[in-house]
This record gives sequence, structure tokens and C-alpha cells, in this order.
Amino acid sequence: MTVTEEAPPAAPVTEPEVRRASTRRRLVPYWLLLPGILWLVVFFALPLVYQASTSVQTGSLEKGFEVTWHFQTYWDALKDYYPQFVRSLLYAGTATLLCLLLGYPLAYLIAFKAGRWRSVVLVLVIAPFFTSFLIRTLAWKTILADGGAVVDILNTLHVLDVTGWLGWTESNRVLATPMAVVCGLTYNFLPFMILPLYTSLERIDGRLHEAAGDLYATPATTFRKVTFPLSMPGVVSGTLLTFIPASGDYVNAELLGSTDTKMVGSVIQTQFLRVLDYPTAAALSFILMAVVLITVTVYIRRSGTEDLV
Repeated sequence: MTVTEEAPPAAPVTEPEVRRASTRRRLVPYWLLLPGILWLVVFFALPLVYQASTSVQTGSLEKGFEVTWHFQTYWDALKDYYPQFVRSLLYAGTATLLCLLLGYPLAYLIAFKAGRWRSVVLVLVIAPFFTSFLIRTLAWKTILADGGAVVDILNTLHVLDVTGWLGWTESNRVLATPMAVVCGLTYNFLPFMILPLYTSLERIDGRLHEAAGDLYATPATTFRKVTFPLSMPGVVSGTLLTFIPASGDYVNAELLGSTDTKMVGSVIQTQFLRVLDYPTAAALSFILMAVVLITVTVYIRRSGTEDLV
């Protein structure tokens, strides 16, 4: 009769080993986040600190710049270029509103009415991203050219009479006017509005619409009481993704506008690359960042939702 040997009993796990294993498990998420944190520090935080130090320097490119804590640069920049700040916020706000008015119906149709064509329409929405931002903007110079079809149609409908009275266009001309800049901003940033809106609308349970209909709610009441409130995260996300880059944009103002439509992004670009006044350019950048941050914070608080798509 063969006698089998019994396996030796497992060594008991000590309390220090349990604590070490628990600590390792808790540290795993932080190790996974480490590459992203390093990326933000190297490519965002450090350049931000460098720009902050640049904004309080004095000197010139020939003699060199030195940190002298010259905060007067901020006041001088705001005093000299406040019209460009106001203009940037006005253009960005107008383009954001137009994107919302144009994008919401399209996102609604994609989410609820597109059916099997949904993927095709989504591809068409993001199709402008397949070409460069610069080429898309230059195309609008042809679309809005003097004597073109768009200008002729607007003249026929007397739209330019109204926009001219408001100061957004000139007589029989759209290019190199505020309207041209806003058109470029609206076109270039419209996908950033449509995609968050679609994502938010697509999440809405269709049974809620059926329940509203069972309670004899009209389509308008259903939209006002059910659809729009539930889509607010998409509205907030879309407006932020549109307003923030639009307020600092300079390509549309440079290519579609004139000297009277310069935005603060154009001023920053000129100060950095042409005038070579780095402290003023850095101060303008921080002022713009502060203005946008305050505006966005107030907007999020007033919107009544912190659930962003």
C-alpha cells in the first residue's frame, strides 16, 4: 500500500504583507495616471509658469529681458487693447449662439430621426476636420467674395441693409467685416457644438417622450419640459468647446477681417512674432485666460448643471 505525502501547510500571511499588498493596489491608479500628469506638467504647467514670469519682465530682445515684477504691463496691456478684448468676447459669443441655434436642430435630427443614416450624417459633421483649419478658413474668402453668389443673394433679400445698419457689414460687402469673421468662427467651430449635443440627446430614454405623450403633452411642451432640460449637459459642453477657442482665435480675424475687426488673439500673435514685445504678449494671454475663466465659471454656475458630456 502506497502512502502519499501530504503537502506542507501554506505559510500564514503576515499583517505587514497584507498592508503592503493593499498599498500596492491603492497605488496602481496613481501609477496609471502618472504619464498623463507628467505630460500636463511638462507641456502645460511649466510653459504657463514661464509665460507668467515673462509677463513681469522688462527689457528688449537686443538687451535681454529680466524679471523685475513689473505688473504695470498688465494694466498697460488692458488699457491699450481693451477694444480687442471686448470684440473677441462679442464675436465669440455671437458665433457660439449661432452654433447653438444651428447645431441643436441638427443634433436632434441625428439623435432621433436619422435612423440608419445616423453614421453617415455624423461623418458629414466631422468631415471638415479632414482638411486643415487654414484651408477651411481660406475657402470662406471665396464664398464671401465681393460680387459672389452669397453677396448677391443677401443683397436681394436686403439682409445686408440690416447688417449694415447694425455695423456688421459694409455697403454691398461682407468680406473684411465683422460678419465675415463671425461666419468663419461659426463654420469652423460648429462641429464642436453638434457632437456634445448629439451625445447628450442620444442618451435620453425614448420612453420619456412616450410618457409625456401619454400625459397629453404637446411636442413643444415635451421639448421644453423633457428634451431640453435633459440635454443641458450637452448644451453646456458644446458652448464651452465653442466659446473658449473662438475667443482666442486669430486665424479668422486675420484672413476674413480687417484692421477694424482684429481680435485679441491677433494682437497676441503680433506682439509675439512681429513686435517681439514678449512681456505684453504674455500679459495679454493671461488677461484673456482670466476673463475666459471667470466667464466660464459664472456660466456653469448659472446653467444649473455640472454634469458635462
